[in-house]
Amino acid sequence: MSNPDHPLTGIRVLDLTQIYNGPYATFLMAMAGADVIKVEPPGGEHLRRRNARGGALYPFKMLNPNKRSILLDLKNEEDQDIFLELASTADIIIENFAPGVVDRLGVGYETIKKIKPEIIYASGSGYGQDGPYKGYQAMDIAVQAMSGVMSATGFPDNPPVKAGVALCDFFAGIHLFGGVMTALVKKERTGKGSYVDVSMQEAVFPSFASNLGLIFDTDVKKIPERVGNFHGGLSIAPYGVYPCKDGYVSIICNNDTHWHRLLDAMDMPEAKEDPKFLTMADRVKNLDDLTNLITDWSSGFARSEIMASLNDARVPCGMVKDLGEVIEDENLHARGMIRWINDEEGQRSLATASPLHIDGVNSVDYQAAPEIDANRDEILKELRANNR
Repeated sequence: MSNPDHPLTGIRVLDLTQIYNGPYATFLMAMAGADVIKVEPPGGEHLRRRNARGGALYPFKMLNPNKRSILLDLKNEEDQDIFLELASTADIIIENFAPGVVDRLGVGYETIKKIKPEIIYASGSGYGQDGPYKGYQAMDIAVQAMSGVMSATGFPDNPPVKAGVALCDFFAGIHLFGGVMTALVKKERTGKGSYVDVSMQEAVFPSFASNLGLIFDTDVKKIPERVGNFHGGLSIAPYGVYPCKDGYVSIICNNDTHWHRLLDAMDMPEAKEDPKFLTMADRVKNLDDLTNLITDWSSGFARSEIMASLNDARVPCGMVKDLGEVIEDENLHARGMIRWINDEEGQRSLATASPLHIDGVNSVDYQAAPEIDANRDEILKELRANNR
């Protein structure tokens, strides 16, 4: 499964996580060579049970390759004892239950560090292990609402809209991974373990950097409203999505150089002298006129034509792709982020790699997500051998 070239070879992770937040953190660990043991409750991790339709199991398969599975009912004393024995062999324990659940199950940090003081114990949650919101039920859409994501998403005349992806879960999963890796460095230097606490709400907050600019702008000082596809802080223009013959493209001009290049590509050099568009501030102030100017031009071309023209002109741009196009994306396939495989049922499926590329580090050999409890015998055999 791993070799000495993998950064986390020799690191054992007990994975008590579920759905997206924690499993993505442990996915990154597994893909870096860690021995990730997925400890599942009776019936399996919640994501396994989303079988309302054929593709509902895909997220589980996507987030749990290169892990091993053992079923343990932590409400059962015998299974709890097995978990505590496993904990004595682990480097990292990671969970994303509601705050307090692992303590009630008898496998919380205070219990584990008595067995293994140098353990790194990580908890992911919606709002953190303390604070006034710690008891709130937290799923991605709830945290999107509470964190401000929904208030910033959509068009101003319409109700708030959730982001189209589970960004709070995955932002938190990335931070959970980063927190554990930071704690590993600390342990390497000091020999001491750590408790890592990551909140979904906190993990997403820094992404509002642009939007917050409006609040602290001495001239504006307003609570940002939904601005559709325009810049969240209304400080960059053009910054938006524009229609083409066969869809849409995004175009962004971060500075006057980009703007002048765009006008040259549009064959409108005279607009460089238009007082409505002279400076970034002018372009923001006259956003409707600017949008109409670009829309009139972009509507006459296909996405691929605009992409070719603007990339040649070195203007930041992007073709708006649907998910069917994304899973066939040549760049993602060329870099090994995704690839087509035949799954264990012989069906064509998409395998996902880690987005972390580290020079001189080989990729792990992909192994499909395990069946529930598939590795019980080998894990218990290793445990007995370790206790001799």
